[in-house]
Amino acid sequence: LGDSVRFLNGDCHHPHVSMTDGRYDGKYLFINDKANTRVARIRLDIMKTDKITTVPNVQAIHGLRLQKVPHTKYVFANAELPIPQINDGRDLETPDNYFTMFNAIDAETMDVAWQVIVDGNLDNTDADYTGRFVASTCYNSEKGMTLADTMRAERDWVVVFDVEAIEAAVNAGEHETLGDSEVPVLDGRKGSKLTRYIPVPKNPHGLNTSPDGQYFIANGKLSPTCTIIAIDKLSELFDDAIEPRDAVVGEPELGLGPLHTTFDGRGNAYTTLFIDSQVAKWNIEDAIRAYNGEEVNYLRQKLDVHYQPGHNHASLTESRDADGKWLVVLSKFSKDRFLPVG
Repeated sequence: LGDSVRFLNGDCHHPHVSMTDGRYDGKYLFINDKANTRVARIRLDIMKTDKITTVPNVQAIHGLRLQKVPHTKYVFANAELPIPQINDGRDLETPDNYFTMFNAIDAETMDVAWQVIVDGNLDNTDADYTGRFVASTCYNSEKGMTLADTMRAERDWVVVFDVEAIEAAVNAGEHETLGDSEVPVLDGRKGSKLTRYIPVPKNPHGLNTSPDGQYFIANGKLSPTCTIIAIDKLSELFDDAIEPRDAVVGEPELGLGPLHTTFDGRGNAYTTLFIDSQVAKWNIEDAIRAYNGEEVNYLRQKLDVHYQPGHNHASLTESRDADGKWLVVLSKFSKDRFLPVG
C-alpha cells in the first residue's frame, strides 16, 4: 500500500472500468477515496488492488472518470475543495488564495501526469468520445467557505478542459510545481487557453456524456433543470468563434433535485430527482426542440423510486455499447423502518 498504509479508512466513490475505443476492455477498475484524496487501481484479471496513488496539492478527490478514446491513457480526477496553496498553514485566513485542481493520472504508471488549477471548485466529471474534451461541474463558483455562501450565485458553470492543449503546454514547459511535488501544475483559470467556462443554473452536480458522443449533460441539483452541452460546438468555443452559452442546446425542466443522468442508447435520458424521489425519463432531441421554441413535450415518464436517489446507471451506458435494457437507481438516503440501509 506504500504511503496509503497509514490510512485505516476510505470513502469510495465512482468505480469505472478501463476502455479501448469507447468500449470496456476489462483490464482495470479505478476508484477514488474522497476522504483521503487517493485513487486506487484494481486489476480485473486477479480482482486485487495493485496500485494506490495519493494525489498531491489538493484535497478530496470526488468526481472520477476515464479517458474513453483511443484508450484509457488518463484517469481524470476532480479535487472538490479549494484549499490554501501551498497547504502548509499559510493563507488560512485568505480564502481568495484558495484554489483546487483537475487532475490526470497515468493509467499505467498511476503517477499523477498533470494538474490544472481552476476557478471555483469541481464536482463531477466525464470525458468525450474523441479523447480531446473533458467537462466538470462547479457548484461553488463563489468559492464560499460556508454552505450559504456556496448558494449565492444564480449560475455556476461547467468547465471544459482541452486535453490536447494541456499536453502541449506540459511538453512546452508552460507549468510550475508546488511544494515538494514534482507534478506539472498548469493555470486553467478564466482566460486560459486550456479551459472554457460555460454558465449553467446554480449548483450543478452530475456530469454525464451521452453514449452517442454528442452531448455533455450537467444536472441541476438546486435548479430543476439539466443543461445539454453540444460537444461538436466545443472546438468553436475554444477558437473563440462562439460565446460559452452558445454551446448550450437545451435546458429541460425535469423536477426537483436533478443529480445524475444516464441513457438508453435510443435517444432517451434518465435523470434522478433527489427531492422528488423519482426518475424522470426524457427525450434529448425533443428537449432541444423545446429549447428552440417548439411546442413539444420532452418528458416521457416519471417513476417513483426509494429513496432520494443519487447515482443511476443503465446497462453499458457509459460506453458506446449502451443497450437500453436495465436501469439501476441507487438510494442516497434511508428512512422509515430502514434507517441503517443505504
